[in-house]
Amino acid sequence: MTTGKTHRIALVPGDGIGAPVIEAAVEVAQKALGGTLETETFPWSCDHYLQTGAMMPEDGIETLRGFDAILLGAVGWPEKVPDAVSLHGLLLPIRKAFVQYANMRPHRLLPGVEGPLRKEDFDILCIRENTEGEYSGAGGRVHQGTTGEVAVETAVFTRTGVERILRFGFEQARKRRGKLASVTKSNAQKFSMVFWDEVTRELSAEYPDVEVSQYHVDAISARMVMAPETLDVVVASNLFGDILTDLGAAIQGGLGFAASANINPDGTAPSMFEPVHGSAPDIAHLGIANPIAAIWSAAMMLDHLGEGEAAARIMAALEATTSRGIGTVPGKDRTDDITAAILSALD
Repeated sequence: MTTGKTHRIALVPGDGIGAPVIEAAVEVAQKALGGTLETETFPWSCDHYLQTGAMMPEDGIETLRGFDAILLGAVGWPEKVPDAVSLHGLLLPIRKAFVQYANMRPHRLLPGVEGPLRKEDFDILCIRENTEGEYSGAGGRVHQGTTGEVAVETAVFTRTGVERILRFGFEQARKRRGKLASVTKSNAQKFSMVFWDEVTRELSAEYPDVEVSQYHVDAISARMVMAPETLDVVVASNLFGDILTDLGAAIQGGLGFAASANINPDGTAPSMFEPVHGSAPDIAHLGIANPIAAIWSAAMMLDHLGEGEAAARIMAALEATTSRGIGTVPGKDRTDDITAAILSALD
């Protein structure tokens, strides 16, 4: 049973393969819910930047604020607009303005999918701090174009930011297998990462039912490859989480399966859901983009909106589809065919 509520969803297809995968995700979500999504599409993208000089209009954030959630396809087209411009003009401002500080990225092998390591027991939930840390945007450049040019990028870690993302990770571990891995590089970064370790130890006293381990980022990278079954929930800073989740996506079969949720846990602003495979300009017009990551992201969105049963139906349909070998090999099946198979499996 669905809640019967009508959910207002802002669609930002973005660039490249963003449009077809978002179209597929909406079609599947609408069917799972019985048509109770009210959507509005916004053409904010690199093309929009070339036409207007901005990735989104000045009132873009306020426009999005009135929606229940945001579903984003992909941002970026380096041949048209530098990545630093597109990212800082759309995706990062949304995450920060709506305090979407918890980035959730599930990594597990769907039935029928063979990852490069063929680990059947690969099931890790990565929680990435999403609004500060290494991506705070604090820094600058001086003496540009000279031999004395200097570039400074300052990572910013606040007690509020570190504590809330760790606490979010602990709560997720309680819902899963009760194991939390906190990731730093405190042997080399003796201020920010030592601080993160200290907060981890402080909070662990409040969660005696959760087994806590602390890893350096290089060590946990090896562990994700060699012994992933020993990991459950992994919590990391913005940069480390970004890197580890691409590793996780590769192990689970590729970026075509990489779903994510940018969560505002307090519910004070909309959360945003997106596949993290990028815009893939090289295949944008070939019709072979895998929509599974976008559809999985839509399932996460429905679960966040209180439509847990519909979300579970989508995940069951995904598993039924991949177990038949559909959508499991990059480029083998067309976007429309994968979508049609998932829609059929919903029946």
